[in-house]
Amino acid sequence: MKVYGLTGSIGMGKSAVAAMFRREGVPLFDADAEVHRLQGPGGALLPAIEARFPGTTGPQGVDRAKLGAAVFGHPHARRALEAIVHPAVQQSRRAFLRRHRSRTFVILDIPLLFETGGQKRLAGVIVVTAPAWKQRRRVLARPGMTAAKFRQIVHLQTPDAEKRRRADYIIHTGTTFAATRAQVRRLVACLGAKTGR
Repeated sequence: MKVYGLTGSIGMGKSAVAAMFRREGVPLFDADAEVHRLQGPGGALLPAIEARFPGTTGPQGVDRAKLGAAVFGHPHARRALEAIVHPAVQQSRRAFLRRHRSRTFVILDIPLLFETGGQKRLAGVIVVTAPAWKQRRRVLARPGMTAAKFRQIVHLQTPDAEKRRRADYIIHTGTTFAATRAQVRRLVACLGAKTGR
């Protein structure tokens, strides 16, 4: 089984592309979704998060606004949160890989793939990209997003041009949904035939 990584900066359309891979029958592990599960109601990480960041959890799980306020712009706090979250996500990812070991390939959806050095353990990296103006428009349309917050998030991520330079495969989402879906289908056929790279 080959393991590929899927990544892309905020607002590039990675979630839509991940859904397209799933519709094509590709097993896909979504690291963000796993974090939400682990931090949701009854989530396994709630006690550790509450102990380190008091007042940030409740019956509905993590209060994302409160936790975000506690860690956003505070590198030490962010690292403390990552030390809680990352090992649990890694354990879930290992279980996912065991469940799908008979498949030709699987995809790991990892938003901060290059930032964490995760690309080193993969058969290849798929980067989702779009023009900067479209990225900005998509992100600023999100509830609660501001231009300042967008700039801060982008500053923390590897630049899109660098991600594209380091990619093995690139999916462009700057045109139509149908064009993006066609790119995904071609890549699935390529990876399934083991002719990629």
